[in-house]
Amino acid sequence: MLPNKIKVAGIDYQIQQVEEVDDDPSMMGSCIYQKSTIKIKSGMSQDKKEQTLVHELLHACFNEAGFDEQDEDVINRVGIVLYQVLKDNDLSFGDKMPRLNELMVHPNT
Repeated sequence: MLPNKIKVAGIDYQIQQVEEVDDDPSMMGSCIYQKSTIKIKSGMSQDKKEQTLVHELLHACFNEAGFDEQDEDVINRVGIVLYQVLKDNDLSFGDKMPRLNELMVHPNT
């Protein structure tokens, strides 16, 4: 299960799982900056949803940091590596931040 919201630079981004993202069956996710919303396609595997969430979170981070133009190739590459780092190391920082495994349900565990 994905979290319902994630805070990015003090802004609460709502996480929505939808059947189709922006009426495009090939899209896996989308970050709508003006609405502070991240949409994730619901019909994917849990790993793919989690990886897509990290990808869209990077878009949100870049946007909140003031980057109006974003290189999709950079987001893709960093997103894949960051997702794996978070997953492999079960990273969290501080007492209030839940561990990645607490945010996301892994059916094989």
